Amino acid sequence: MSFDDLKEFNGQPYSGMAVGGSHTWRYTDAIWREQKVAPDRWEFTFKSMKRRGQPAPPGSGVPPDTLYHWYLLAHQRVRKIDEDSYATFMSGLKYKIAHKRPYWRRWSCEYPDQASERDRVVEVLEDALDRLRAEPAASAPLPVTSTRWQTTRL
Repeated sequence: MSFDDLKEFNGQPYSGMAVGGSHTWRYTDAIWREQKVAPDRWEFTFKSMKRRGQPAPPGSGVPPDTLYHWYLLAHQRVRKIDEDSYATFMSGLKYKIAHKRPYWRRWSCEYPDQASERDRVVEVLEDALDRLRAEPAASAPLPVTSTRWQTTRL
């Protein structure tokens, strides 16, 4: 099946990478900026160039200058290494909210019969709450000594 073929997952039509596909990305020159805005809340930005771990298969993917709006829900686990260093592990979910091909005048969410970006984010958050409420309550938080952690300086 090609990238642009219409696919279906749990009754929902979609296009793009098939469900179950994966990528490995290497981040270079990343900048994470955060500002504490409440006792337990920060606003952050992350800026980086990401590159594929392996070359793209010929004829795959969308054309250059395609834009995406993704919404992330993630856990970030951090261990302080020394006064200037932290090891970080982040895992979570990534949802496609909208996209814009270079030859389109509008974002996908602006076309008829498409949910707005705001409505799509609300759907994502409501789905996340439903899934969280359906899970059994965890007896304890994940250990900080997980084998996924990198303890070397990043």
